[in-house]
Amino acid sequence: MKDYQTRIDEAIATLKQDLPTLFEKDISYDIYDPDIFFQDPVNTFKGKFNYRIIFWTLRFHGQLFFSQLFFDLHDVTQVAEDRIFATWTVRGILRLPWHPRLFFNGTSNYKVNQDGLIYEHLDTWDRKPGEILKQFFRRGKPE
Repeated sequence: MKDYQTRIDEAIATLKQDLPTLFEKDISYDIYDPDIFFQDPVNTFKGKFNYRIIFWTLRFHGQLFFSQLFFDLHDVTQVAEDRIFATWTVRGILRLPWHPRLFFNGTSNYKVNQDGLIYEHLDTWDRKPGEILKQFFRRGKPE
């Protein structure tokens, strides 16, 4: 069996690989506890099934509503024995005639259990959801 730090290192490597393409393809769920708790400014739920649904929803809506959509991963680091912290930016262009741009920064705080699996994922955003929604109505430049 792998030691705890090796599992954390593998989780960090998986996050670095998965997150930049989460709007394009599915992530690996091997690093998550079956009872993972997730919370962001608009969602709160528990369980790996629901966690899979949120990522499917992000991909589906991203491809449907955006001509371009990116998850720019800036950093993923172990900040404590049982915590991983990521910083990122979401940016995109909506499929609307006025080409509005979406942009916000965020963080993901992951807690890891004694088995080396992520059991909690808490996201924060640098803007309120309503402020992000207002971006949909601003004129952008066509690409």
